[in-house]
Amino acid sequence: MWLGCPIWGRKDWVGELLAPGTKSSDFLRRYAEVFDAVEGNTTFYATPPEDIVRRWGEATAESFRFCFKLPKTVTHERGLIAANGATERFLDRMRPLGPRLGTFMIQLPPSFGPPRLSVLHAFLRGLPRDLRYSLEVRHRGFFSETPAEKRLTAILVEHNIERVILDTKAIYADMPVDEDLRVAREKKPRLPIPTIVEGKNPLLRLIVPPNRDVAVPRIDAWISRVAAWLAQGRSPYVFLHCPDDFHAPRLARTFHDRLAERLGTEPMPPWPAERVPVKAQTSLF
Repeated sequence: MWLGCPIWGRKDWVGELLAPGTKSSDFLRRYAEVFDAVEGNTTFYATPPEDIVRRWGEATAESFRFCFKLPKTVTHERGLIAANGATERFLDRMRPLGPRLGTFMIQLPPSFGPPRLSVLHAFLRGLPRDLRYSLEVRHRGFFSETPAEKRLTAILVEHNIERVILDTKAIYADMPVDEDLRVAREKKPRLPIPTIVEGKNPLLRLIVPPNRDVAVPRIDAWISRVAAWLAQGRSPYVFLHCPDDFHAPRLARTFHDRLAERLGTEPMPPWPAERVPVKAQTSLF
């Protein structure tokens, strides 16, 4: 399993997740000491320069995984039409990361519905086959075991593409609504959870609030399913989101430790911010 957050660095993570004094240029390197995957939301808005991609590779081990989003120019502005050339240029920019490339996320807007399945099918046929992809749909026509969902599943199986699971149930629970939660509800739709998930690398985007009474039961609801995936030999990606992502690392730790308790494995080791420097020992006494 790969576990991480939607981003790898915030200034207010210094002293929380990251050690005091950590520079922004070291955020990714230090984040990767704790988590082994990250969502690449930044690429949804802009394609990074070559030197930045190179630095990302230098800052992470080969076992680390970036799950980048395809640019919004491809998914939202062009709607996948006449977009394969732009997609290949983006993928080529990211290729220097080599084995660090996890699954590329194709996130479609709510307006992309069942009548456009032929557009999706044509786009997927044109993707380079040496890379991995996951698809996130947000139109309600692709849920609740509708005929459109069954056709979508068949297309994904044909092209060996995962379906992203977006779980926003917890942020719609009955609780006080602050500004962060209000914005999260505007941006993250309330959709059913897909019942059929094919493929070896399921991708779960779990959005929960910092309210522990609400978050932990929703996390626990996924522990059994993720444990079952692991028992089946699957290697899922799990990303913890929060209306204020300051709390995302602690929620990811909660997920890790509760799954570890279920599996009988070790909890997450101390974070860089929690490690107490030890002076060099010159004597046993």
